[in-house]
Amino acid sequence: MEAYLYEKLENRKVRCNLCSHRCLIKEGYRGICNVRENQAGILKSLVYGKIIAQHIDPVEKKPLFHLVPGSLSYSVATVGCNFKCRFCQNSDIAQMPSDNNGLIMGNSAIPEAVVRGAEEGNCKSIAYTYTEPTVYFEFAFNTAKLAREKGIKNVFVTNGYMTPEALDMISPFLDAANVDLKAFTEEFYKKLCGAKLEPVKEALKKMKSLGIFVEITTLLIPGLNDGAAELEQLAGFIANELGTETPWHISRFHPTYRLTDRQSTPVESLVRAREIGIRAGLRYVYVGNVPGEKGEDTYCYSCGKTLIDRWGFSIRENHIRNGKCRYCGAQIDGVGL
Repeated sequence: MEAYLYEKLENRKVRCNLCSHRCLIKEGYRGICNVRENQAGILKSLVYGKIIAQHIDPVEKKPLFHLVPGSLSYSVATVGCNFKCRFCQNSDIAQMPSDNNGLIMGNSAIPEAVVRGAEEGNCKSIAYTYTEPTVYFEFAFNTAKLAREKGIKNVFVTNGYMTPEALDMISPFLDAANVDLKAFTEEFYKKLCGAKLEPVKEALKKMKSLGIFVEITTLLIPGLNDGAAELEQLAGFIANELGTETPWHISRFHPTYRLTDRQSTPVESLVRAREIGIRAGLRYVYVGNVPGEKGEDTYCYSCGKTLIDRWGFSIRENHIRNGKCRYCGAQIDGVGL
């Protein structure tokens, strides 16, 4: 399929304007994502309708804690990613083309079938997840439009490297996004992800301005992005630039892919990071990948009572009524609460 959001240049070169790499691609070559190819001066998506993963998940698994809590989300992905994270947790599919000489796999699917699957599975949302949805933007966009017509919500689980043009295009159909804010230094993004921090920050602000409900996830890696000063800056950015209503998920790292020389994140580091977020004024700060920690629960920022009692991806109690705390009536931030 011909790609969206690109421009044709001299000598059959093209410029992809989908993500902030803005790859300049010669004829016969692919962009950094390895799934968009210049074919005779036309940029083609090589993954349109080639679904590599398709599951029904709790929406909390995304993680999205403030979008129809306790509901199911129909989750889809193709192969490919525009980042090269050394700690990629889905490297078998995200990095498949990069690590296997351009290999692309997936089962044929059409947007109508994805929406139908969501309906039949009683899913309140479709999540474009597992890999980076930006690289299969055309399929996600066409599916999201159909889902909106059926009253099904759409969510991106993303690294936040979309251009303003891409966000403008998808925003009428995108209800929420969980964005990885992987660290708060350019050095980390460059060395461990093959990207830059600043475009992620700008995309986050753009999402908020477009009315997309944003939740943030930071995978805390010992010795690389877990310093108190850096976390204070990161939490301050969320609170001051995005708003204190923005949930922040602090997730536990386990050695994987090409980053195996680090230990798993100590629980005390996660707890300390959560305290930093709370001190920054954030209303909702969560600790992830540690079932049983009370940092999974949602508390009322006004009266302090437990509103949602979670265990892993399950909800044991929910005391939000029509978007408000049942105890004090404070408005709780989110979508479909």
